[in-house]
Amino acid sequence: MRVLFISDVYFPRVNGVSTSIRTFRGELAACGVETWLVAPQYTGAAEADPEESGVLRVPAARVPLDPEDRRMAWRALNRTLDALPAGGFDLVHIQTPFIAHYAGVRYARRAGIPAVATYHTFFEEYLHHYLPVLPRAMGRVLARSFTRSQCAALQALIAPSEPMREVLAAYGVSTPVHVVPTGLPADCFRSGDGRAFRERAGIAAETPLVTYIGRVAHEKNIGFLVEVFREVLQSVPAALLVIAGEGPARSALHAQVAALGLESHVRFAGYLERAGALLDCYAAADAFVFASRTETQGLVLLEAMAQGAPVVSTAELGTRSILVPDSGALVVPEERAAFAAAVVRVLSDAGLREAMAARGRAYARSWSATAMAQRLAQVYAPLARAPRLGVRGLTTH
Repeated sequence: MRVLFISDVYFPRVNGVSTSIRTFRGELAACGVETWLVAPQYTGAAEADPEESGVLRVPAARVPLDPEDRRMAWRALNRTLDALPAGGFDLVHIQTPFIAHYAGVRYARRAGIPAVATYHTFFEEYLHHYLPVLPRAMGRVLARSFTRSQCAALQALIAPSEPMREVLAAYGVSTPVHVVPTGLPADCFRSGDGRAFRERAGIAAETPLVTYIGRVAHEKNIGFLVEVFREVLQSVPAALLVIAGEGPARSALHAQVAALGLESHVRFAGYLERAGALLDCYAAADAFVFASRTETQGLVLLEAMAQGAPVVSTAELGTRSILVPDSGALVVPEERAAFAAAVVRVLSDAGLREAMAARGRAYARSWSATAMAQRLAQVYAPLARAPRLGVRGLTTH
């Protein structure tokens, strides 16, 4: 079976969608599924992935007010798709709901093959953060209408978690939805070197380290974590907060840290290389904190657990599927005093940290990328075997 992935984002742009695509592509190959990916061209992209095969890069322009992302040129994207060999693919898997969605649906229809999509993005919260002038009620209506319209053009949907499947059902989406989370590849379980991270960053071995890793974006609710950390300092004054990642909220967070007088207690680490420094950063954490309201899955929590980082987190939307009993995490409400008390408890109790680390590592291993890829291949199989439809909707053989 050959499947064409198409996405508005991919490495070197670091986010959950990029990680999910690369993870599934690597594991699907062992399931007998060959994948190709169409994605934007970034400056230096060829150098970033010199050994990754089957990636077709499309010329793309910068997105205003968003230095990380690129907008693929519509004509260039369609030329790339139209140049693909006729009958070369059994199915199109769309990863993002922007230009890639419409180009992917167009290509699938012209090729007479099914189109599926993964619903990675919870738009209700995104619209609130990026279009704050839009009333929440109106944004909710627009997000749901937009989602229903896009999903109606697909033959199947992939939800990264059961709560996201429930959201789509509540929207009135009638397209079949299959829950297939992104799993952890074997590399995530290679032990990071927390001592090496601290040495490179000039952080003393004895410093209580609280860590957030992920996109530095408004919808990730990092500002709340900064407020929590200020309360943590009242009980653990030597603690340090590391925020690793980049994104549009970085300048606002810098301003917040300065306004609270926390410059000497908060470190912005920027992007970290996934195969090395990122694992070291996870491993260095005495407590990993997370409070996003918009995660469709929350893969970063599993990555933290795989490195033995004790997790303190809220459980909202997709993260509810991960933060279950015996997962090795402390689940707390989005309330400053309660969250801070949980972090202080972890920082103050070495035995608790060791127990959480052991349970977290064991739990993370149950989220095998191989098993998830097998589940996705099982979703593909009946769709790929179905009679193909020609451009005018006539069944072909």
